[in-house]
Amino acid sequence: MPDLSLSALLRQRAFVRMWFARLFGTTGNQMLMVAVGWQMYDLTHSAWDLGLVGLYQFVPALLLTLVAGHVADRVHRGHIVAACLATQGLAAITLVLGTQGGWASRELLLAVSVALGVARAFQMPAQQALTPMLVPPAMLPRAMALSSAGMQSAIIGGPALGGVIFVAGASAVYATCAVLFLIGGVLVGGLRYGHTPAPREPVTVQSLLAGVSFIWQRKPVLGAVSLDLFAVLLGGATALLPMYAKDILHTGPWGLGLLRAAPAVGALVTSVVLTRWPLERRVGRTLLLAVGLYGVCMLVFGVSRDIRLSMLVLAISGGADMVSVVVRQTLVQLETPDGMRGRVSAVNSVFIGASNQLGEFESGATAALFGPVGSVVLGGIGTLLVAAAWTRLFPSLARRDRMA
Repeated sequence: MPDLSLSALLRQRAFVRMWFARLFGTTGNQMLMVAVGWQMYDLTHSAWDLGLVGLYQFVPALLLTLVAGHVADRVHRGHIVAACLATQGLAAITLVLGTQGGWASRELLLAVSVALGVARAFQMPAQQALTPMLVPPAMLPRAMALSSAGMQSAIIGGPALGGVIFVAGASAVYATCAVLFLIGGVLVGGLRYGHTPAPREPVTVQSLLAGVSFIWQRKPVLGAVSLDLFAVLLGGATALLPMYAKDILHTGPWGLGLLRAAPAVGALVTSVVLTRWPLERRVGRTLLLAVGLYGVCMLVFGVSRDIRLSMLVLAISGGADMVSVVVRQTLVQLETPDGMRGRVSAVNSVFIGASNQLGEFESGATAALFGPVGSVVLGGIGTLLVAAAWTRLFPSLARRDRMA
């Protein structure tokens, strides 16, 4: 039998290079966004402009994702990721020069946000589709969990590191980001794997939408992707955490920081556990139960008045979400032939981005009507109903036993 242990996975040199490249790249991106947000608010003192930073990244990513998926199926994916990291590194260097030269402005920060959005649009599909090329299929669930552990570590540590370095000024943060992007680009740019480009067919609407068609025809994949979309859309409470911290839990900025970190901590712990003990049986049922648990956590968080209980259920929700992420990503990659992985990963990226952005809007809109508690409780109930409905709508997903 082949060796499927964690040590065997770590002997896959190409995967390890990719893991560190993602770690450096994600850390750099997290640090960069902390510094850009702080500098924007320092320049304009406008919450609207802070929102524009995120919007200017999301719109180009949304518009270009399908094209980016088409490219990822035809060009060496490691080279695409390296080029995207290089683009982010150039953006960081531009901000260093602008900050030191005194010409950093609102317009420059928004222009950089657009460039980052374009880079991320091409990076995400290529990066997601690259991992299955670096490890044997049987090791993919463990590889996905280990990749998620690195991502969560960067998401937790990147902003904190950026905040510490910001004491020395925004230029110091941007320079550090440039170095991290450079290291990540060198690591991923030198990857070697069996690259077989998709056939050179004309670029048509049909070829661009091939990923959508592929997912639609495969009900287990459609069920997993759409389940995540609606769970995050209905059950997300991130946008309301400042209101909960101040008005309901009666804590300060430190409490808000703990609340925001709690889901990532739970996700990190769960990803480490899944790396050591990957899911092997009843994966469809586990996915649905994890989404149901996420909904229960949102219900408890919605009515909680104790910050310790709130942090605990947020951490559990992060762990449940990580189970969902690992199962969904592994199913998508295993069900998809290599020639389609870029376009299918692009559609997956659109679902993820839309659920996060629209979820924040949904939380804010329902909070304006029903208050923050009503918004979160209704979202938790909605998530539970979706998990129950998906059991009936996608029986092939509910009955799915193994990943492959």
